[in-house]
Amino acid sequence: MSVDQEASALFYSMIKRCLTKEVAPFYDQWEASGEIPRSLWHALGAAGLLGIDLDEQNGGSEADIGITQLVLEELSRQGFGGLASAYNIHANIVMPYVQTLGTASQREQWLPAMARGEILGAIAMTEPHAGSDLASMNTRAKRTNEGWELSGSKIFITNGQFADVVIVCAKTDPSAGAKGVSLFLVDTHLSGFARGKPIKKIGQHASDTAELSFDHIQLPHDALLGEEGAGFRYLMQELPRERLGVGAQALGAVEGALALTLAYVEQRQAFGQRVADFQNTRFVLADIKAQLDVARAYFEHCLEKYRQRTMSSTDAAILKLQLSELQCRAVDRCLQLFGGYGYTEEYPISRFYRDARVQTIYAGSSEIMKEVIARSLLGKVDSSSR
Repeated sequence: MSVDQEASALFYSMIKRCLTKEVAPFYDQWEASGEIPRSLWHALGAAGLLGIDLDEQNGGSEADIGITQLVLEELSRQGFGGLASAYNIHANIVMPYVQTLGTASQREQWLPAMARGEILGAIAMTEPHAGSDLASMNTRAKRTNEGWELSGSKIFITNGQFADVVIVCAKTDPSAGAKGVSLFLVDTHLSGFARGKPIKKIGQHASDTAELSFDHIQLPHDALLGEEGAGFRYLMQELPRERLGVGAQALGAVEGALALTLAYVEQRQAFGQRVADFQNTRFVLADIKAQLDVARAYFEHCLEKYRQRTMSSTDAAILKLQLSELQCRAVDRCLQLFGGYGYTEEYPISRFYRDARVQTIYAGSSEIMKEVIARSLLGKVDSSSR
């Protein structure tokens, strides 16, 4: 076993122990209440599972990025889809943004506490009337003598109800299109910050989702994350990592659903034989296994490209499109093999089914992913020719 394999095995053992003790006994309760308690984030921090691949001076472990993806995969494999999404935002997106783009003082202010689970992070891009069209956002940040004044609103923000810091995308130059977007670190305790009622979703109930509003919030100069006007470039730069996280969630969920289904069909009887003995059952599960292994191979290919800093936006779009669509398709076919029991909350496969659906929507919908891929082949559509 290589050093990397040893590290992976060590972290995997730690992950499983932590989830068995801190998550599994309580997750149904969190699904019912629609929130993850702050105590869990403290427990994840104490176990060293937040900021795994960040610098040690920022509270991380300087481990391989693959370990962070392993956490996401295991969370999803065990059916904790809402927690996986919340973790993806906090530990796989927000913390790396701050480490990569933040100043020394910003990293010192936020990252160690985030690694301990004392501060929860969120990122706010989507707006009520702009959706995935980030260049058309209406949230504005204007320069003032003291720093910036932020006004606007965001919607569908994971961790939004309980976040202590939110990376907010805002227009600092409305006339510059995508080049006028900047990122800000917004302390949610500031005057003018408000959260709407929790958004009720059909799945991932444990993961809180909120609409946020910013009413002339006064931000200090050093709330700007990175360079002014470079926000859209930063988002494109960091999207591959976010979509790797979604891919890891998809892989884990398909494996978890497949394991549940195998156990069920091997013991369930119909027409005098096991459901596992019907050719249809065998072919369905064989097809899922084959597609899962192919998806994992592409995921590992993209992960290695990410390590080498060669993973492109097209690579990320292909990964996100294929793995999230596979997840929805595979879990649907697994649930079908449970018959009527699959449609009951008594059987965990139903939660896998509910939690899967959003995977083709957030982090860029499947339609947007197809457009990104098409642009790499055909270029952008010339709207003047219409």
